[in-house]
Amino acid sequence: MPAKGKHRRPKSSSFSRGLAAAGTGGAVLAIPVIGATTATAAPASVHSSAAVTAVKAAPTSYSVVAGDSLAKIADALNVSGGWKQLYQDNQSIIGGNPALIQPGLKLTVGAPARAASADRADRSARTTSLTTATTATTASAPKYANNLDGWIKQSLDVMAQHGIPGSYNGIYRNIMRESSGNPLAINNWDINAINGVPSKGLLQVIQPTFDAFHVAGTSTDLYDPVANITAACNYAASRYGSIDNVFGAY
Repeated sequence: MPAKGKHRRPKSSSFSRGLAAAGTGGAVLAIPVIGATTATAAPASVHSSAAVTAVKAAPTSYSVVAGDSLAKIADALNVSGGWKQLYQDNQSIIGGNPALIQPGLKLTVGAPARAASADRADRSARTTSLTTATTATTASAPKYANNLDGWIKQSLDVMAQHGIPGSYNGIYRNIMRESSGNPLAINNWDINAINGVPSKGLLQVIQPTFDAFHVAGTSTDLYDPVANITAACNYAASRYGSIDNVFGAY
């Protein structure tokens, strides 16, 4: 029996303390033992991965650098929908070619881009609504009665567009004197008739005068009530300042 004595416990490194030996028929395998150090590291790794995922998923902006492509950026930032969605969200600043992105260009990625896209869609919808409303307003433009009152009112609207002066009362007064409101009235006895150009229509206009003072947008038929009134008022404005200043033959 060996003599009693003090024996020092051999020092072991932290590495060896983390290993266990297993017999394999003469050979020894070193198997890592999961200790406190290893157990602490695992949660840190999981936390780090979650943080990266959170950063990638968070809405952000990105400044393009040399060598970048939309596909590369979309992949690095985990953009839902890939480069096509990234391009769609930033098309207004990228332009028509998704392959051409310049260094320094600031791209919006994530929810803000979705919001911008939604805002553009909303503006488009409002524009469509406004266009529809305008079309509806045009469709509901004033309808003129097919009688003396309607003809005078329509003529006044045309005159207003062309800056021709005149009032409802001035036109009505002269019509009643010249034709009693008959759009097919014709004078076959005065000097104009003798010269082969009889006065015709509501305001008894001769053809040469009608041709010279015809107003664009109205009929070229001298007997047409609106065309007749408008041409006559245009002539009266040129000669008398306004049809309102005409109180007799003109």
